[in-house]
Amino acid sequence: MILAKSAGFCYGVRRAVDLARKTAVESGGCWMLGDLIHNANVVRELEELGVRKTTEPETLGEGDTVVIRSHGELKHVLDGLEARGAACVNATCPNVCRIQKLVAQSEQEGRRAVIIGEPHHPEVMGLASWCAQPLVFSGPEDVRAWLAEAESNRDIPLTVVAQTTCIRELFETSWEIIKKECTNVKIFDTICDATHKRQSEAAEIAGKVDVMVVVGDRKSANTKHLTEICMRSCPRVFQIEDARELSPDFFNGCHVAGLTAGASTPAGIIKEVYATMSEEIKAAEGKEESFEELLNQSFKTLNTGDRVTGIVTAITPTEVQVDVGAKQAAYIKLSELTDDPSAKPEDIVHVNDEIETVVVRVNDVEGYAELSRKRLESIKVWENIEQAVEDKTVMEGVVIAENKGGIVVSVKGIQVFVPASQSGQPRGADLSSMIKQKVQLRVTEVNRNRRRVVGSIRSVTEEARKAAQEQIWSSIEVGKHYTGTVKSMTSYGVFVDIGGVDGMVHISELSWSRIKTPSEVCKVGDTLEVYVIAFDPEKHKISLGVKDRSIDPWEVFMNKYSVGDVASVRIVKLMSFGAFAEVVPGVDGLIHISQIADRRIDKPEDVLSEGQIVDVKITAIDEEKKKISLSIRALLAPAAEEDSEEE
Repeated sequence: MILAKSAGFCYGVRRAVDLARKTAVESGGCWMLGDLIHNANVVRELEELGVRKTTEPETLGEGDTVVIRSHGELKHVLDGLEARGAACVNATCPNVCRIQKLVAQSEQEGRRAVIIGEPHHPEVMGLASWCAQPLVFSGPEDVRAWLAEAESNRDIPLTVVAQTTCIRELFETSWEIIKKECTNVKIFDTICDATHKRQSEAAEIAGKVDVMVVVGDRKSANTKHLTEICMRSCPRVFQIEDARELSPDFFNGCHVAGLTAGASTPAGIIKEVYATMSEEIKAAEGKEESFEELLNQSFKTLNTGDRVTGIVTAITPTEVQVDVGAKQAAYIKLSELTDDPSAKPEDIVHVNDEIETVVVRVNDVEGYAELSRKRLESIKVWENIEQAVEDKTVMEGVVIAENKGGIVVSVKGIQVFVPASQSGQPRGADLSSMIKQKVQLRVTEVNRNRRRVVGSIRSVTEEARKAAQEQIWSSIEVGKHYTGTVKSMTSYGVFVDIGGVDGMVHISELSWSRIKTPSEVCKVGDTLEVYVIAFDPEKHKISLGVKDRSIDPWEVFMNKYSVGDVASVRIVKLMSFGAFAEVVPGVDGLIHISQIADRRIDKPEDVLSEGQIVDVKITAIDEEKKKISLSIRALLAPAAEEDSEEE
């Protein structure tokens, strides 16, 4: 049995189902307009979760939550839901959303939209509603008929798009006619990459098997197309909805069977069909095969595009001979082994090495096949990129250039365009500063035919920040210490990033010393050691401190000074009755106005200013009230004061 790797849910369908499940749980029940996807089993499951189905959107309004299906919806239906106050969750496939925008844009540009696809399919009907006079063609015959209606049709400006699940051959044949006959045409290849991959793989497998089984709902357009494609290469093709429809008669005389499934077929159904097919095939095996038949089956049948693994049997200066278990002799030209023209084959591979390649040409008449390792590596890179879109894989690359609207990142040799809005940099930032930087990104769009890849750095950084925030909030506690970075400053404190979450350090918690502005002790970008004073998970607020609470400033003062000692202090506040001065950080003393000078003064600012450093004598300490009396005058005229005390 051969099971297609691409069988089953595509990204758009998986996203729609996940959104519907999540919405049903969060809202306590919601609506879908018709079937969310074309699969009865999934629709039944969603209905059990509380996703109710209706075909009358006009009955929904304020208080209702509606999940828009993966195929998209008629524009006037969406407008009506919005006008009535219904909450819409858009589960439309991103690829379909892109085509909707292209169709709407074509009308704004004065062009007429041409949609190649099934006229009565929900996706096509929805697309057609995004402009006033769309042209919907089911294939090249419809195109030719429209062109024959009037010569003037050839002069109409056209924008051509395709249903996402359209058969590629049908689309290409249609637009080639339009491109040849019409004078002003814009063509957008909007066939889903996953659909194209699934169709190509189905065709490849169908050409190798005796029986092909296609699993999917009978209303599913992409499943129907898979069946049509398989019928071109395999004489016995069966389309079923689930394992119950399998019959042992399907596999009479079958040696090799193939299995694929539409984009809306759940993995559970595919697994069940695969298991049942295996049993049916075993039951159908009833004859002994001749030695000649077994010998013939032991040889592979090579076709162009096949991936084959073989053993290196000989190496010459111009080629490498490989045994791939086929009737044909197989070899790799040096130019298909490496891009380095100076390289020698024996430096790259050795006899008896196992090597994976792709077949690029088969000559059955002369009995040989040409292989390529270089092309296979390129195919693998593109497949990895395409799979990265499906799996939302984070990839690493290097920024190699800045261009109009964004930057270019090299990922495994593939150039990925990252729009400025997805670069993770502030709006208007100089993106050239990112050149040569290593970055992590997600690939969001791939078009292998046009060699176009689009990615997002922002989605990765935002996800990392969110994960860091969740980690902080799950482990935060009062007294816990963090190393943070000053992000911004205000007159009343600073905001510090402690790893994805910002906390606020009030100015009073920045230093034991009395300060007027935070800029006296730190600046934006500084690293601070902070600890949690308090936090509120509901309001997402954190109060932080910098001052070391294990230190008692009063004890520091008492261990350092006594009455009669001289200290160098900083004036921190001027009052009408005197001046407060910082003796040690966190401990202030009072210089009474009578002790500021050796003469009478009207106010302290006549002699002192805030921030000034002066020498004082400690004249009294009140340990109970933690008050200190200081004197400048005592240092200016000590002898006079002593005489006065003796009298």
